[in-house]
Amino acid sequence: MHDLTYSFLEGIKIAQRALWANKTRTILTTLGIVIGVVTVTLMMMIIQGLNSSFQRQISFIGSGTVYVEQWPWIVMDDWWIYRNRPKLTMENFQDVKEQLELAEVVAAYTWTVRPISFKSNTIDRVGIVGVTPDYVYTGGHVPEYGRFVSELDNRSSRKVCVIGADIKRDVFDPYNPIGRHLRVGAHSYTVVGILERQGTSFGESNDNYVMIPLNTLLDNYGHHRSLSIVSKAKDSNNMDAMVDELTGILRRSRSLQPMEDNNFAINRQEALTDFYKRMTAGIYIAGLIIGGIALAVGGIGIMNIMLVSVTERTWEIGMRKAVGAKTTHILWQFLVESMLICSFGGIVGLGLAALGGAAMDKFLPTSLPLWLALLAVLFSSFVGLVFGLLPATRAARLDPITALRQD
Repeated sequence: MHDLTYSFLEGIKIAQRALWANKTRTILTTLGIVIGVVTVTLMMMIIQGLNSSFQRQISFIGSGTVYVEQWPWIVMDDWWIYRNRPKLTMENFQDVKEQLELAEVVAAYTWTVRPISFKSNTIDRVGIVGVTPDYVYTGGHVPEYGRFVSELDNRSSRKVCVIGADIKRDVFDPYNPIGRHLRVGAHSYTVVGILERQGTSFGESNDNYVMIPLNTLLDNYGHHRSLSIVSKAKDSNNMDAMVDELTGILRRSRSLQPMEDNNFAINRQEALTDFYKRMTAGIYIAGLIIGGIALAVGGIGIMNIMLVSVTERTWEIGMRKAVGAKTTHILWQFLVESMLICSFGGIVGLGLAALGGAAMDKFLPTSLPLWLALLAVLFSSFVGLVFGLLPATRAARLDPITALRQD
């Protein structure tokens, strides 16, 4: 063990001297690895950034929440099938709310688009969401100021509203919106709450909407709309059982016969995640193949240069063997030299990839976790080990007498 450690450390010292004596060659040799590491690391940074961004953007759905709607989120069949489905009604919602035992809370909502205005400030198209009071517990829409829609508001179809952060900024500033009247289409609503900022999802703001009681929306803008029913499970680990119970309740509520297909869609966060994985799988594989090819090209360049180096240093190798250097010492020397070149290239490539990722953040999300940085350097060292093995083996097998005869 001591002999192995000594050989490794001695190999590092000799390799450092050899690399320092050939600075230009070392730099040029390193370029191939630098390009390979930059390519692979940038691809992985983009993949990690896209994954993190996607998870943030669907986090508002909630892993323990199920949405029952007329349409599935991912339409893979003929859209006409879903277009002809009967709408989800208040009766369906009441049946689910009364009978679904595995749910912590059940809410409903629907929406429309209307212009809104306050004084001279007007926005032409804003999402108006009619909600039941329990929606605050399923959608994560928590009031930062004021209150949410109440049960009394909904039963009495009161003209009250809760606004998103963008509405406060774009319509009411510099006024305090609480207690003021917001014009929504042909109706006026009293602002009773301002929701916490949600950010964006898939490029769309989650703060550019107005929430009103569900019955108020249906009374003022029409009862022809299909509802969305939201159920939050008591135990997120018991989601499948809740979905089964929910399916049975809705089939009875909508008078479906045993052999009839469901005429409603049960949407979950997992559906979007699975679709995202299927859509991006090809991109990931292509990125890894491109990066792998770039690293392989860099490794071949390392191997060629190392073979040239062995030829140029034949006499040196013969002299070292003549004074007692073992075959393993020579092998270590050239392997360590190859690994040092690749590790240096990996560190430089990692730095350039980090700079490139910072510049790309304006257009694409990127992420450089610690494990990815360590993996880039370790993998570049592994490339040096693999592609340095042939030159190192050739050097180690040189006959000292034959080597010393070389000029």
